[in-house]
Amino acid sequence: MRPFDDIDRIAATEALDRVAAPARDLVNKVLTNQKIADVLHGVPIGHPLHPILAQASFGSFVSAGLLDLVPRTRRPATALIGVGLLTAVPTAAAGWADYSQAHEEQQRVGIVHAAANITMLAGYVMSLGARLRGRSTRGALWGWTALAVGSAGAALGGHLSYHQSLGANHAEDYPHIGPEDWTDAGAFDDLPDGEPTMRRVGEVRVVVVRRGDEVRALGQRCPHASAPLSDGELTDRDGDTCLECPWHGSVFRLDDGRVMQGPATAPAAVFPARVREGRLELRVATWPGVPAG
Repeated sequence: MRPFDDIDRIAATEALDRVAAPARDLVNKVLTNQKIADVLHGVPIGHPLHPILAQASFGSFVSAGLLDLVPRTRRPATALIGVGLLTAVPTAAAGWADYSQAHEEQQRVGIVHAAANITMLAGYVMSLGARLRGRSTRGALWGWTALAVGSAGAALGGHLSYHQSLGANHAEDYPHIGPEDWTDAGAFDDLPDGEPTMRRVGEVRVVVVRRGDEVRALGQRCPHASAPLSDGELTDRDGDTCLECPWHGSVFRLDDGRVMQGPATAPAAVFPARVREGRLELRVATWPGVPAG
């Protein structure tokens, strides 16, 4: 048995839904401002925000634990714990935002991850309180205990990201598996006007949108959670024609795949299009953000 197989069992434990589902519903009830949600997901920076903030918070706690090994450096360790507790607030907010858009197996692991982190933070509050009362040794013991619990929580967080792909870019492989040369995607006249349509190009599926004589094409898989974008709906954002994901509401600009609304942070894969002798031809763009025309 491998060490992390137990985490897979957590993901399969349906009993956790009694806690995980209400927590998800509560976050969605509170987090109704789309601009705030996008910031917490990391849309403005094009990268999930939670792991960046987690580095600052957990890194402060790890550093404090190392300084606590030497009594003379326990005063700066106290400052680091304060930094860790302060940065834990936005870190947790970003984590809960991502959690609210996760699927059930991810949420089961996520709720245990959150419980471990809450326990860790409670331990660090006790540690800080002991230190401020001049009991540095007791504070160090509380800190090491909290760090042990937090390390388990961090392992769960890594499992969520790398094993369960929460926050990963599910469209990253398109430039590597899509056709580099112009490839036939069917008759242009067969495309319905103004309706997202799935087409196969080489070994991959794409969503094609015809508007009059113009065609735009994006990768079929939503970068957030692999939803089929051909099931989405067209929408207008800031005068640009966009495609809205049918699962979690991410919005992508058709011209270049840019994210106009999260929870997705990575752009949709772009497939430049052309029409030759009545046939639609597509090829994958080498880099994200390349105009589709």
